[in-house]
Amino acid sequence: MKHEDLIKMSVKDLEKHIAGLVEKSKTAEGEDLNAIVAEVEDAKAIIADAKARAKVAAMAAVADPEDDENGDEGKQGESNNDAQAKTKAFAMRGEAAKAGKAVKYSAKTLSRKIKNSLSVSQTAPVVHTATDVKETFNDVSGLIDRVKAVPLHGGETYNRGFVKSYGNGGAMGTAEGGTYSNNEPVFGYVTIEKQKVTAYTEEPEEMAKLPNADYDGVVEGSVTRAVRRIITRQIINGDGSTGNIKGIFFNPASASDDVIDRNTDITLSAIDNKTLDEIIYSYGGDEDVEAIATLILNKKDLKAFAMLRDQQGRKVYTIVNNGNSGTIDGVPFIINSACDAVSATKTSATPYCMAYGALENFELAIFSDIDARKSEDFKFSTGQIAYRASAFVGGAVAARNGFIRVKRAANA
Repeated sequence: MKHEDLIKMSVKDLEKHIAGLVEKSKTAEGEDLNAIVAEVEDAKAIIADAKARAKVAAMAAVADPEDDENGDEGKQGESNNDAQAKTKAFAMRGEAAKAGKAVKYSAKTLSRKIKNSLSVSQTAPVVHTATDVKETFNDVSGLIDRVKAVPLHGGETYNRGFVKSYGNGGAMGTAEGGTYSNNEPVFGYVTIEKQKVTAYTEEPEEMAKLPNADYDGVVEGSVTRAVRRIITRQIINGDGSTGNIKGIFFNPASASDDVIDRNTDITLSAIDNKTLDEIIYSYGGDEDVEAIATLILNKKDLKAFAMLRDQQGRKVYTIVNNGNSGTIDGVPFIINSACDAVSATKTSATPYCMAYGALENFELAIFSDIDARKSEDFKFSTGQIAYRASAFVGGAVAARNGFIRVKRAANA
């Protein structure tokens, strides 16, 4: 439910709605679960604001002398003297405004949602503090939640076997008593090693003592978010060196060890009306057009798809956006900023820009939980609070030619 709909609900209805979301979260996963968490946080913040406003109104208990200046017909018992006093007040305000003097109007002039005006008379300025912290834009690609996760707690390495080919398909014309043609399948394997991913941050102790808004919680949560961001980028461009996983764009030192045959890579100089077909029909074997897979790309290239027009000025591709993912002419896509962009300024000779395939073909080995810790002792003398998070993971493409990769032409 959108924020605009939630703020229209009463506190009691919001509490019932939260209870329903909690029940729904028991079976939700991935992006659906994240959406439920965000909606519950939004609803709780609205409830907190409503209760705070009610408390302020009760403390103020001051009648608004201008409560009816917008013509509230539902209020009864207004005397003629009151009406005459208001008319006189309006006239006096008008004269003051013409004379260039300061004039005050009810806060309800700004918004009809303000039910009561609050008058505060004091020498010190009034500081109002929000009860939540506004989040910035998402910086974690949902790719991490879409690849195949393999829990291997306590392990060190993970060997994944796969079929390279099913042989040459036999032979016709074998003579009577002749030797049968050899048709042995060819197998390969990839080794996924354990790598350590870490994140660290510090904050002054004053941050944890700020009123109302949970700044401390945001800082603490940022380290686990950073670990997820590192991993989801490594799924794309991890180079397989020490401390890095083997991403989709990784090529072994020897072509004979390729899981994705580097000779199948597509080279593009620009995105045009043939690009999507080129990618889709280049993926898979010679005998099938594969079921629709997922295109992983940079947001800049998604924009290039969206801006293409035909000779009549109509959009070439129909794009449906849903945050970090969506479809291009019905083909699912997911945005990952670790991809370079075909449409961007060239930064290297032949950088990889996109990948297309079944996301389950990448296996993310989870060797440990995320270990997040908080310490107030490390920099005790300077009043710094330290947070750190770490996890042991590994990953690699685990199917022969599990993805088709796109790279930008050297002269693009």
